[in-house]
Amino acid sequence: MYKVLIVDDEPVICEGLKKSVPWDRYQCEVVGTAEDGLEGLEKMRELRPDILFSDIAMNNMDGLAMVAAIRSEYPDTQVCLLTGYRNFEYAQRAITLGVTRFLLKPSRMSEIEEAISAMTQRLGAARDTQTEVVDSLWDMQKDEERYLYETFLKECPDSEDPQESAAGRSRNMGANGYVVKSALEYMLANYRSKLTLTDVADHCFVSSWHLSRLLNQYTGRGFFEIINQIRIDEAKQLLTGTADRVSDIAEAVGFLDVAHFSRIFKTFTKVSPKEYRSGQKPLSLDK
Repeated sequence: MYKVLIVDDEPVICEGLKKSVPWDRYQCEVVGTAEDGLEGLEKMRELRPDILFSDIAMNNMDGLAMVAAIRSEYPDTQVCLLTGYRNFEYAQRAITLGVTRFLLKPSRMSEIEEAISAMTQRLGAARDTQTEVVDSLWDMQKDEERYLYETFLKECPDSEDPQESAAGRSRNMGANGYVVKSALEYMLANYRSKLTLTDVADHCFVSSWHLSRLLNQYTGRGFFEIINQIRIDEAKQLLTGTADRVSDIAEAVGFLDVAHFSRIFKTFTKVSPKEYRSGQKPLSLDK
């Protein structure tokens, strides 16, 4: 039997799907329900369902963020998203993440059963196709996204796990790319604070271990190397674009200790902050 989890902040919908759908006909069993995204993630990790039916908009979590986290950690899970409004962009992003079906509420029973049939067929047969979707997640017209992509992803020689099958890559590449993009964007937005790997993992709704693995896999770098690269790149801008003291710049980019800042800066640029400001700077990729 295939295990099914239903997540929706309207209890009537959870109960309606649980009781009205002929699950036995498709060798399925509803093993749990949840009324919000965080509870849904907990149930996913506890019950390990094969199929997820989930609302796309809930009180405490964007449904797409939850799906990305789930598809990243559990690439074999089949997902059907439910929504009460039409949104073509959401539908496109859902497909990129590997969602099997995207249904409008209220859905006809024939649509629900067709989705179940499609998902059980996918579970029963391994797919051996690989879809390159990582690049499509990034908008190169936006300066911040272009900076992150070109700095951390463009030159990475391999964004695939050598131990993962082609079928596995095709199922979770979009979700992994989404999680990595979300993590990098969060780090760029919050690098001035005392940020930890756990903070970023919580934001992406994945475990710290899993996020660390993804960052290394997709960028070739660890968390601290990435956050320090962002801080040093910003410091380079401030050193050449302002007359602020080095100590003030160090604090502005998230370093509490100017001596530590100077050591990290020299590690990345091969020169001290003062030397960089005076013009002795090597070629580097600036924003």
